[in-house]
Amino acid sequence: MNLKQKQEEKLTQAKQILTSLGMPKQQTNDRSAWVFLALANIKPEDDWCDASAPYLQTYVLMGFIRNHYGQDYKPNSRETIRRQTLHQFEQARLVDRNRDNPSRETNSKDNNYSLNQPILDILYEFPDGNWQQKIQEYKDQFSDLVAQYQRQLDRQKIPITLPTGETLKLSPGKHNRLHADIVHEFCSRFVGKGGKLLYVGDTASSRNEGGKLMYLEADYLASLGVPPMSHGKLPDVVVYDEDRKWLFLIEAVTSHGPVSPKRWIELESAFKDCKVGLVYVTAFPDRAEFRKNAADIAWETEVWIAEAPDHMIHFNGDRFLGPHETETPNPNSGRE
Repeated sequence: MNLKQKQEEKLTQAKQILTSLGMPKQQTNDRSAWVFLALANIKPEDDWCDASAPYLQTYVLMGFIRNHYGQDYKPNSRETIRRQTLHQFEQARLVDRNRDNPSRETNSKDNNYSLNQPILDILYEFPDGNWQQKIQEYKDQFSDLVAQYQRQLDRQKIPITLPTGETLKLSPGKHNRLHADIVHEFCSRFVGKGGKLLYVGDTASSRNEGGKLMYLEADYLASLGVPPMSHGKLPDVVVYDEDRKWLFLIEAVTSHGPVSPKRWIELESAFKDCKVGLVYVTAFPDRAEFRKNAADIAWETEVWIAEAPDHMIHFNGDRFLGPHETETPNPNSGRE
């Protein structure tokens, strides 16, 4: 049997396994079968009993397919592979994402996928052993696999305690860790007892599920004159100081930008009908992140750094920490 025939045989067998596992049609096509072969580290000349489960990033999967099966996926195919194969494999518990580090951020370059042990047990028996019984065992324990994975994710989530005593759990990641620090550390120091959390987003849901809503007090915002708006227009955290009648609009910066002049103008427009004073704050996890963004921060805004939580940095203006008059439309005026 020549190489081409071995490649075709492995492709056919991978499709057979995926079909027997109950995967939908779009996840039993050539693309998904090649991805499955890469995940199992099965080359055309290998036996299925040689399968393994390395932690593979998407571009590594594509390189394996190109080098061993002659299918050259272009770099812009990564998103198709993730959204139309790997995500479904993950939902079906064929694979786990970031088993080596479940707290890894959703958009990390180090995100990886690896086969679950029950899938490897099936492959060890294929094609001449008791692989079909192993598939039935996998299906029987599927709900247990899902629950186990969910418990693993829940352990990694970041808790935020609301003033009501209710606890929210944000997806793991540096950005959401900063969200929690804003609520627990910044608000306790600079907003005070009259503070009321009105909005906090979850970055994982924002990047993968079309919106970043985690907690929203829409009716309360409306009572302050803030109209309904898409979550993408809201800053990362919105807190109202009921005593001073100040609305804190807080951007958390880990990979995205601060309250820049452009962002200031966007927020002024979005909150133009707000009945209370607006206070703009950019939050950073550490000084290094602040230094990278310092030149882009708008005047008459505040900066808070989580690693030095007792201090604020004031970017000019007529007062420290409070709403400013808005006759001057450009908060960057006077900057070199």
